[in-house]
Amino acid sequence: MLELTEVDGVPTLVAPSSGQAAAGLIFRVGQADETLPLHGVTHLVEHLALHDSGLSDYHYNGETTSVYTHFHLRGSESDVVGYLGKVCAGLADLPMHRLEIEKEILRTESRSRGGTTTLPLRRYGARGYGLPSYPEWGLARLRPEDLREWVETYFTRDNAVLWIAGSGVPAGLRLPLRPGVRRPAPAPTSALPATPAWFAGDDTSVVFSAVVRRSTAASVYSGVLERELFRDLRQEGGYSYTATATYEPRGDGFATVTAYADALPEKQGAALGGFVDVLARLRHGAIDPSGVAAVRTKSLEKLNHPEIEAARLPAHALSLLTGQRNLTVDELRAELSAVTVEQVHAVAAEAVAAGLLQTPHRTTADWAGFAAAPTSSAHEADGNRHPHREDGEVELVIGPDATSIVRPGSCATVRYDACAAMLTWPDGARRLIGDDGIVLHLEPAMWTASPVELAVLDAVVEPSRHLPMPPRDPAAIPRPGAGRAAAARAGAGGRDNPGEIIAIVLLLLVAVALGVFGVLQAVIAATTGGRPLDLSLLGGAAVGAALFATPVVLLLRRRR
Repeated sequence: MLELTEVDGVPTLVAPSSGQAAAGLIFRVGQADETLPLHGVTHLVEHLALHDSGLSDYHYNGETTSVYTHFHLRGSESDVVGYLGKVCAGLADLPMHRLEIEKEILRTESRSRGGTTTLPLRRYGARGYGLPSYPEWGLARLRPEDLREWVETYFTRDNAVLWIAGSGVPAGLRLPLRPGVRRPAPAPTSALPATPAWFAGDDTSVVFSAVVRRSTAASVYSGVLERELFRDLRQEGGYSYTATATYEPRGDGFATVTAYADALPEKQGAALGGFVDVLARLRHGAIDPSGVAAVRTKSLEKLNHPEIEAARLPAHALSLLTGQRNLTVDELRAELSAVTVEQVHAVAAEAVAAGLLQTPHRTTADWAGFAAAPTSSAHEADGNRHPHREDGEVELVIGPDATSIVRPGSCATVRYDACAAMLTWPDGARRLIGDDGIVLHLEPAMWTASPVELAVLDAVVEPSRHLPMPPRDPAAIPRPGAGRAAAARAGAGGRDNPGEIIAIVLLLLVAVALGVFGVLQAVIAATTGGRPLDLSLLGGAAVGAALFATPVVLLLRRRR
């Protein structure tokens, strides 16, 4: 039976569990609460708070997501007391002597984790729920006072919930946290003028995401969508190996349904077509009742686990933390049993209407009724125009309110009052990122604008949005004519010039052919009594020239 109590003012959920105890302390703060210049601050606090946990015989970890930070473990009751006590002590007095070391650890973790999905950025822009698409650029500029302020604002007893799976609250457990206020989930932003929308990814996979109202029917829709994708794309079409769908509450009464299917390059078109067909079929109500029943049955079977209350504790605690409705096991069982095909159909229509589709590289979804997600701005800045030094059709416009890069048929504009961040390099390069995700990258040497004119940007963009970046390799900094010079070197005799290689091979083949022809003529003349000495000499000279020319050409190419 689930019990609601409290420990030192922190709401606490307790459920019985056999074996080792488990516990988790969840705070309502995550990446969506950050700004781009501070991106990484929550993750860094999590790492610093866990530093003193050190090596142990129990399993523990920390997790930072868009809306919450979770410290959890499995061990004995004394382990629970010790671990949570150290977490709270770490939050009260972060080990700042570890600051730079933990920053490096997070950078390493980011590299090992690989790339991030651009779906959040495309839907929400460069703020709030869109920040997980970006690197943790804020790590470099974060100071001890920034971290202390973040902890005092978000890591408080009034912004936390504790859950414990075991025999009860362990004796001696204390949570000495600062007082504060409960923080609601961040309000969502949008970078999409219309939905359903699509954008091309950089691989062969197909990904679909939709924000729908949180409901039991929506979770069933996610299961039905997965079944249909798996059947159509893998079992029947053979286009995909993996076809999945997930349902994740966002903490504000809505949830995100995300579906994924992989494909080989030669099958990406078929995979995309099959994926869209499944979405359309469910949207129009062509839903197999047996599929809905199968998903319901599978979900109901999970509720029959003898320790289901303990298994649901983290999700239950998060709902309590974000103020969402929490169903008992009996209520959830009743709602699952009552989900109808018509309810799933309604969710399917809602999902596609709010959908964002990532298509495989170089493919589109206009044909399926999806609008292209914007990659440029609707308006350009009004100000002084500066041509690009190597492309006269491209202009940089620096105005009092915004800056644009204008190309034939399109432009990218960032307003200073809607600039999520401006990355700055010691060599003078700047990258402006708008709240909508539009990016302007400015290399000083490539524009006719003077350094003084470019420096205006440093004053008009709010200082808190500046993100200093480390120095770059001088050889990697773009210069006028660098591209043409490299191309000229390649054309004039670079080692990898295909035209030169072909020409050399042809000359050598001609020389060898002449030599072989001359030798044959000499043999014929000798057997018939003739004297074609001129051809013999010509052939011998050609062979000698070829043998001499080969090492000389290779030597000259190597010296180049």
